[in-house]
Amino acid sequence: MFPVTGVSSFEDRVFPQKYTFQFNGRLQVWNSPKIMGILNVTPDSFFGKSRANFTSNDFARQVEKLISEGADILDIGGYSTRPGAAEVSEEEEINRVVPAVEWISKNFPDILLSVDTFRANVALQAIGSGAHIVNDISSGDLDPEMIPTVGKLKVPYIAMHMRGNPSNMHELTNYSDILAEILNYFAEKQEQFKKFGIKDVIIDPGFGFAKTIEQNYFLLKNLKQFQRLSSPILVGISRKSMIYKTLEINADDALNGTTALNMFALCQGANLLRVHDVKEAKETLKLYHTIYP
Repeated sequence: MFPVTGVSSFEDRVFPQKYTFQFNGRLQVWNSPKIMGILNVTPDSFFGKSRANFTSNDFARQVEKLISEGADILDIGGYSTRPGAAEVSEEEEINRVVPAVEWISKNFPDILLSVDTFRANVALQAIGSGAHIVNDISSGDLDPEMIPTVGKLKVPYIAMHMRGNPSNMHELTNYSDILAEILNYFAEKQEQFKKFGIKDVIIDPGFGFAKTIEQNYFLLKNLKQFQRLSSPILVGISRKSMIYKTLEINADDALNGTTALNMFALCQGANLLRVHDVKEAKETLKLYHTIYP
């Protein structure tokens, strides 16, 4: 169990650790935070400007924009997980994701690609088409074949905390001790991952997934506690409701709030920022490195 003690002060900040990953047999060392650009090949993701239909010219322009602005990873999603989003069949998700992965792999072979899916077969098809990372909002809870599949694929795995599924998660926000419960959840998951041969794991606390706005901010304030898991930490808060509802605006106007919280997340030990706006995130990271070279 993880007892949660006092929160470290800003001055006691622990600098991000160095992590080593294998991507298609290539060793890569992360000794500073990275930026993941969001590429949704869906018609209904909550932030419209992140959508890129593969069959339109917008797709190529969006990919080129994210890469030119400095994305280290592109995260490709074919199934919107926002509350109230339409169900998508596995076949449809594959038909959205795989052509996008193939095109990017062919035209931008040096960019790392992540597939945002909770389905093992979608992950299998995407990795086989050129993706390098599996990003699973359920940490294997929504598909029992996911963890064994990732273990066989020998690729890095982003494991996120969520309760239930996207359609009912907003009803499952009752925790007795949210921080301790999520830390223990991941500790148990890490043991499971090891049993199936998953070596490279990135932890995502799951901001907005089965958490209230207040719980989201509590977790962000206590982000350094997740360093006790000895895995890199992903923070995905870009333009989410925890920002725009607090500021009483909408997602389109939430870039400034996103930038402010991304800087705070970096100062709390975030190793990977998942964002819609790569240029602004890279500028934030540059300023962070100016303060903490």
